[in-house]
Amino acid sequence: MTEAIIKFESVSKSFDGKNILQDISFEVFPGETFCIVGGSGTGKSVALKLLMGLMPVDEGKIFFLGQEVTALNERELNKMRIKIGMVFQSAALFDSMCVYDNVAYPIRELGGYSEDDIATMVCEKLAVVGLSDTASLFPADLSGGMRKRVGLARAIAANPEVIVYDEPTTGLDPANVRRVDERVRLLQEKYKVTSIVVSHDMASIYRVADRVALLHERTFGFIGTLSEFKKATHPLVKQFIHGEIGAE
Repeated sequence: MTEAIIKFESVSKSFDGKNILQDISFEVFPGETFCIVGGSGTGKSVALKLLMGLMPVDEGKIFFLGQEVTALNERELNKMRIKIGMVFQSAALFDSMCVYDNVAYPIRELGGYSEDDIATMVCEKLAVVGLSDTASLFPADLSGGMRKRVGLARAIAANPEVIVYDEPTTGLDPANVRRVDERVRLLQEKYKVTSIVVSHDMASIYRVADRVALLHERTFGFIGTLSEFKKATHPLVKQFIHGEIGAE
C-alpha cells in the first residue's frame, strides 16, 4: 500500500480552555485531493495551521513525508514549508508587486535559480492558470477570480509536493468558482501534486475531491471517498449536505 505523505495521529488543540480539535487522525496519500468540510468554527483552518507548524499541537503527532512536524524547530519547519504551497482565502498577493514578481517571489526566496530560469518557471505557471497575459499587471488591476488564480500560480511556482487551499473559492461568483476548481484539478493532473482543500462550497467539493473528511464536534465524523460522500448514507453527511450542520 502507498505510504501516506501526511499523517495526523490523535491530534488535539484547544484555545483558552476550549477544545477545537479532539483526537483527530487522518492520512493523505500522494497525488490525491483531500477535502476537509464542516460547519463554522469547527477547526478546519486550524488543522492546516498545525500541519504548517504555525501553531503547536496540545497532544498527538503530525508527520509530513515521514518527518515528525511536531518535533521540528523553526529552522527545520522553514525547510519543510518550502515543500508546501499555500493558497489563501484572500489570495494574499503583494499589492506593490506586479503579477510576475508575485509569482517569482517564492522561487527567489528558495534561491539557486537564474533570472532566466525564474522567467521560464513563472511563464509556465501563469500559462497553467490561464493568465499568461497578466504578468505586467498589478493585483489592483485584476478581478477577484484572477487574483485567486495568480495565488494558485504562486503556490505552485517552486514546484511544491503539497498544495494547501484554505477556502480558495470564498467570495467568488459561480463562474469563477468553476474556473478555480478546474485549475485545482489541472494542477493535480499536470504536476501530480497532493492537495488538501478546506471548503464549504458543495459544488466545488464535488468537482475537486478524491476523498472528503467531515469535521463535526471537534473530530472527524466521516472520512471517505467522494462517491461515498455523495451517497449520503452516513447520518452526519446527510445533515451537512441538507444544511442541518452549518456551513461557513
